Amino acid sequence: MIGYLILVHRYPEQFKRLFEAVYDPANQYVVHVDRNSGPELEQQIRDLLAPYANAAVIESRRALWGGYSLIDAELRGMKRLLEMSDDWSVFINLSGQDFPLKSQAEIKAFLARHPGQEFIRAVDQKKVRPDTMNRVRNLVFERPKGIVRTLLRRPFLRGATPYIGNQWMMVSRRFCEFVCHDKAVDRFKAFYRHTFIADEGFFQTVMKNTDVHGPMVNDDMRMIDWIPDGDIKLRPRTYTIADTAALKASPSLFARKFDQETCPDVLPMLERWIETPRAAIRSLSTPVAQRTDAGVIAA
Repeated sequence: MIGYLILVHRYPEQFKRLFEAVYDPANQYVVHVDRNSGPELEQQIRDLLAPYANAAVIESRRALWGGYSLIDAELRGMKRLLEMSDDWSVFINLSGQDFPLKSQAEIKAFLARHPGQEFIRAVDQKKVRPDTMNRVRNLVFERPKGIVRTLLRRPFLRGATPYIGNQWMMVSRRFCEFVCHDKAVDRFKAFYRHTFIADEGFFQTVMKNTDVHGPMVNDDMRMIDWIPDGDIKLRPRTYTIADTAALKASPSLFARKFDQETCPDVLPMLERWIETPRAAIRSLSTPVAQRTDAGVIAA
């Protein structure tokens, strides 16, 4: 079974469509609503989830792009899921503007074929992304109104190597229990609290520098089209109905991102797609290690 964490900051109606698309009474669901979005959105989400015994909303706190507050939301969501049920074995995080490309039955079948594997993008930050090393070298402070970046330098954690990827993952319950509760992770939490864009490196660095996890696969099973957004980051392009063929053909399990206000037709199309009975999809029966967009990496 699956434990889902969904991070929401806008569009309650779009969240409702996402929740219905990933809902299964055997799964567990936790939602975090960004406090910056206001109390009305949080109440709307709470009202929507009230009938579901296997869904909960955790305390809303401010979540700032670039800040450790995003890691805080992830960890609190993991902890709540661990408390809610002993039955789920895989943690999947989603944004409220994500959407599945496969049915829950297909997603569970995929996970059953890859038991215990950790699906998370992770590369050696110093070797592959040296341009981002200032994120971990320079002290950062998160304040209520924004992120304060400084020129104060610090060494990286002793005996550890920084890794980088992105925020999205499908990881084992075993790893969730470890990263939430083991004292060995405390030094990583303390360090990344003052790291810029910590959500793209914290979980990768913990996993690659410890041994409490399954085999790692350098793939988060997300279809994302990254495009430039300023000097220091990329952003996911918003998919439209023009992307129908590519979305249907993708071997990924989820895609981001969507905006039902700018393109109202694409989500109904995907709803029909994942509800359509069909034979086993070739991309889901192909071992991940053989896919062209993924590679198994050493634990």
